[in-house]
Amino acid sequence: MNFDFPTFLVLACAVTGAIWLVDAALFAPRRRRLAENAAGAGGETVRAAPAYREPVLVEYARSFFPVILIVLLLRSFVVEPFRIPSGSMMPTLLVGDFILVNKFAYGLRWPVLNTKFLELGEPKHGDVVVFRFPNDPSTDYIKRVVGVPGDEIYYRNKTLYINGEPMPQTPIGTYEGVGAGKGMTGASMAVETIDGVEHRILTHPMAPDLGPGCRVLLYGPVKVPEGHYFAMGDNRDNSNDSRCWGFVPEGNLVGKAFAIWMNWDGQLDGFPVDWGRLGTVIE
Repeated sequence: MNFDFPTFLVLACAVTGAIWLVDAALFAPRRRRLAENAAGAGGETVRAAPAYREPVLVEYARSFFPVILIVLLLRSFVVEPFRIPSGSMMPTLLVGDFILVNKFAYGLRWPVLNTKFLELGEPKHGDVVVFRFPNDPSTDYIKRVVGVPGDEIYYRNKTLYINGEPMPQTPIGTYEGVGAGKGMTGASMAVETIDGVEHRILTHPMAPDLGPGCRVLLYGPVKVPEGHYFAMGDNRDNSNDSRCWGFVPEGNLVGKAFAIWMNWDGQLDGFPVDWGRLGTVIE
């Protein structure tokens, strides 16, 4: 069962804010009046009595509310961190990469409800996006957008076709994996260009174009419907993507991945951090 962190933040913000607000409006003024009356009667020492002290619950709520609110606003509307758990986006993203996702690139959404209230942009060819998996919205996926509404998508012989045109690929040698990605050593690596966006992909020449259960493109091009996107992993023969389960609804978008801020791979030889990946811009 996945922990619903956004819901937790909203509830924590609401509870701490309500406690602080109710106390400030109803109980704090009464404590101040009692303390002032006692002081005027020569009883300065009674300020330490329980009746005049701020309750511990209110003290904690007043301290935590601003922090929780700031985290909620940043995470919901500005940037959110994610960790890459699989190799489906190799060689662009590796297992253990910690990435930052722009939450306003495709419009602002209310936390928990995930409904958009402000249009700011839409995905373009080549964008690396995080989205809620259509078959299980509690799980976040990350893939590259290769088809936008109206596009006809076809994948054959390791080549991606968009509206009948093959996307250019420039071979750049054989991939040598490290750490958790050692299993991909020997795969063919190429630079693919989609609508002017260059990125590296991995393929296995002897592997089938579609894995078991992937049937979307077996019988010809598919057209991306309005309000949906076609997403694929850069590790083309090891990615559970739109070829297997269909399109990504616009309402499932979380944001655009733009940078790697940390890498931690326990299977690396020596120290488990690849320092060279820190600060890498995701393209």
